[in-house]
Amino acid sequence: MAGLSLIDLHTHTNESDGSFSPAELIEEAVRTGVGALAITDHDTFAGYDEALPLACQAGVELVRGIELSTKLLDRSVHLLGYFPGHGDLEDFRAWVLDLQTSRRERNVRLAARLRELGMDIRVEEAEALGRGMTGRPHFARIMVQKGYVASIRQAFDDCLDESAKGYVYRREPHFTEGVRRIRAAGGVASLAHPTRLVGDVAALLPDLCAAGLNAIEAYHSDHTLADTDLYLGLAHRHALKVTGGSDFHGAFKPEVMLGTGRQGNLSIPREVLEQLAL
Repeated sequence: MAGLSLIDLHTHTNESDGSFSPAELIEEAVRTGVGALAITDHDTFAGYDEALPLACQAGVELVRGIELSTKLLDRSVHLLGYFPGHGDLEDFRAWVLDLQTSRRERNVRLAARLRELGMDIRVEEAEALGRGMTGRPHFARIMVQKGYVASIRQAFDDCLDESAKGYVYRREPHFTEGVRRIRAAGGVASLAHPTRLVGDVAALLPDLCAAGLNAIEAYHSDHTLADTDLYLGLAHRHALKVTGGSDFHGAFKPEVMLGTGRQGNLSIPREVLEQLAL
């Protein structure tokens, strides 16, 4: 597998909000030359668990990851967790199951809110698409299918984003709890796509690091070269590990390619992968 040279540490399968099954994601990794891959589905390891034997067969190095939605300054902030070992993480997995319960509760309320806004949408319809990890992208697809909006982007802009009229709050752990849980399980806790964080990241980082944050996602499809340079500098200043990935969702983000990001703007150095195991 000498041709598998690319690295991508932020991807999603259809076990959360991606369109590719775990098997299809591994096939896509081989096709595109991605030799090291992290599956970071939202609130679940199911995609990783299913993909692991397939990755071994295909010669793809698979890193166990997860993406958590946490609360910070009254905003939802995404936190990536990476677990380079292969232990069972029993306590962490039990905690994640509780997060999945809160997701289901939110989805029931979201469906009710959309009906209040005149859209005939049932939670069962979204769950048929998203299964155990149903989320807002699945509601957005139904809104498009039923003609309520023209695109998934419009669904979020008009109804589903945090500032939109249809948004429904989901019980999320505080950022510090998410970091604590990841670190207690032997993981690396990385601030996901910091360019999306409302506020001055540089000003916030001392407090986040004091809470146990030990990595930052410097490489991401949303980041410009200037963004990446900024976050690499902050990582150096605060002795943080660096992570990076495309945030691949398959057909749900067709402009983002596995391993290379948006229009080839992503190239993750090998040392990013190597330092995760340190």
